[in-house]
Amino acid sequence: MTAEDYLSGQVLLIDKPLQWTSFQVVNKLRWEIRRAFNIKKIKVGHAGTLDPLATGLLVICTGKMTKKIDTFQAQIKEYTGTIVLGSTTPSYDLETDIDQLYPTEHITEALILETTKQFIGDIQQFPPVFSAIKKDGKRLYEFARAGEAVEVKSRTIHISEFEITKIDGTNVDFRVVCSKGTYIRSLAHDFGKALNSGAHLSALRRTKIGDFDLSNALSLEDFIAKLPSE
Repeated sequence: MTAEDYLSGQVLLIDKPLQWTSFQVVNKLRWEIRRAFNIKKIKVGHAGTLDPLATGLLVICTGKMTKKIDTFQAQIKEYTGTIVLGSTTPSYDLETDIDQLYPTEHITEALILETTKQFIGDIQQFPPVFSAIKKDGKRLYEFARAGEAVEVKSRTIHISEFEITKIDGTNVDFRVVCSKGTYIRSLAHDFGKALNSGAHLSALRRTKIGDFDLSNALSLEDFIAKLPSE
């Protein structure tokens, strides 16, 4: 591809690495594209944030295709991951340490499978306090990290599929197909509650956004390697 191709607009599918923020991936790609083609300025953005501890599909738009970001963001998403039963964390994932333990002796495979049915369709969900949602001009995670209490309002989200793919002790692997605005960390937390226990997310991978599929994505390293070098 040429500099003009990127400026006129491209959709890039990137497999986001662990520990990177979506913003860091966008910044890295913008810098590498500018360097490779000696472009002074180019718009680059992503269609849907992934948490640092999540991996998988990031849809990156360049140039004039950044106008399509809202359209892509609104599309249905698919995730796979692992929920750990019997313990919770303040962030609902591994970003923070376990704060409470819960019994799991009563949880059977049948109960796990039956409980997924409670989460199909339109449901009310509270976003995690450790999230980038803004309230009073600040991100929720800024309040949370400062130890300040903050009221979070629930939102209506839609889950069309919630499939359990493997149960190994307290580790439950799943696949979820859901609407924009769904927090899989909150789903894990609420799933633990519904089982009369506790739970948190230990792994998450986004596999689809609309018709875009992770199987067609490149790693950050592979994408950069394909760019012209100096």
